[in-house]
Amino acid sequence: MSRRIDVELTSDRGDGSWTWRAAGAREPRGVVPSDLVPSGAKVGDVLRADADFDLDGVTIAALAPIQEKRRNEAERIEIIGPPRRDDVLVTSSLVKGGRAERSDRRERGDRPPRSEGDRGARADRPPRSDRPARTSERPARTAERRPPRARPEEPPKPKPKRLRPARVHRSAVLEELPPEHRPIAEQVLAGDIPAVRQAIEKENDDRKGRGEPAINGDQLLAIAEKLRPRLRTAEWRDRADAALAAVDEIDLRDLRSVVVAADSAARDDDTRALAAQLRESLTKRVDSEQAAWLSELSAALDSGRAVRALRLSSRPPKAGTILEPALTARLTEAAGSSLTADAPADRWSVVLEAIAFSPVRLTVTPASVPPEPRPELVEAVRKFAGRVPKVAAAFGIDPSAEPQKRAPRKSAPRKAQAPTGAPARRVPPPPPLPPPRAESAPPTESAPPAESGE
Repeated sequence: MSRRIDVELTSDRGDGSWTWRAAGAREPRGVVPSDLVPSGAKVGDVLRADADFDLDGVTIAALAPIQEKRRNEAERIEIIGPPRRDDVLVTSSLVKGGRAERSDRRERGDRPPRSEGDRGARADRPPRSDRPARTSERPARTAERRPPRARPEEPPKPKPKRLRPARVHRSAVLEELPPEHRPIAEQVLAGDIPAVRQAIEKENDDRKGRGEPAINGDQLLAIAEKLRPRLRTAEWRDRADAALAAVDEIDLRDLRSVVVAADSAARDDDTRALAAQLRESLTKRVDSEQAAWLSELSAALDSGRAVRALRLSSRPPKAGTILEPALTARLTEAAGSSLTADAPADRWSVVLEAIAFSPVRLTVTPASVPPEPRPELVEAVRKFAGRVPKVAAAFGIDPSAEPQKRAPRKSAPRKAQAPTGAPARRVPPPPPLPPPRAESAPPTESAPPAESGE
């Protein structure tokens, strides 16, 4: 948000920049380049500034000297119009006679003669009926204002694509199965073995209500167990092919999930080779994004965006990343410099939240503390006291004495009970499974014979 304030130049640093503070403040508030300072300015001058206020502080966009008001000079209004002589100017005075005296003046011909310029102007004027109607709308005034100098905009990051696999291998496996096995395979793909058990129970309940014999659920479960590894491998190959086709664009979380699932899905030479290729691509992606993350973190610190740098430090692409000592020191110094006595309470709250989830939260110490902090500032420090102990100690708050707020546990949703006298609403179960044919049912596997002692 941009607005105008009065600032005072406090010192010339000699390196092409000046320090400034708000007019009437006790200490400097920032630095401004010398190319924005008007020529002839000196230490102690008060200037009018266009300032941008954001989360990272105040940025001066323009400086201009304050114009002094004119003194000992009468205000004048300039009349713009055709030139007139002094004897034709209209004057007004109070008349005692009223209408009768005005009519006598008309009869005597006391009206002053019109000038040639007035006659010509009235002759060129169109009749009253042909004049354009007046409108109350006035054209908007376009005041030329020097726009504030904005920070260079960073190009927006493209959002990573989500993994959207096809169903080539999955459909091929289903086409190869006998027709009576396809419903079982679809249940395995939908909800694994528990979905098959649920479908068997539903089918037996319906058969019992119709007075028909129940189906053999053990045989169906045996078929499902036999089909399960083949179906899971086909499903993983569809996801692996989609991940490999857009390995540089998909979300890193999706790529990790495919690589992790390869441990149980890759069962032959082709799938193992595909899994090795995905692991290599994942390593390259993580290393590339780690380097870009470190570069962005350093750029945020160079530009003075402490909050941005703190938030970036809490989201490294590679889990368990430990920052270099030099970068850790810069991040700690930037975080502490953002916590000053003259900073407002909402600024403290934003910076503290960013520090609380950064890797430097235990080492940050505020640059200065208000002598009499406001209640909202104390409450913000107390909220993160357990995560920023040195900041809490600067306010005299014991982090161990503050209760840690935990996230509420999510309880299991209760089943809605139907009102008295109304039938309970049943959730539609999966489609029923057909009973296996006699010729397609696998033989019952018997236990292996016990080895004899011979």
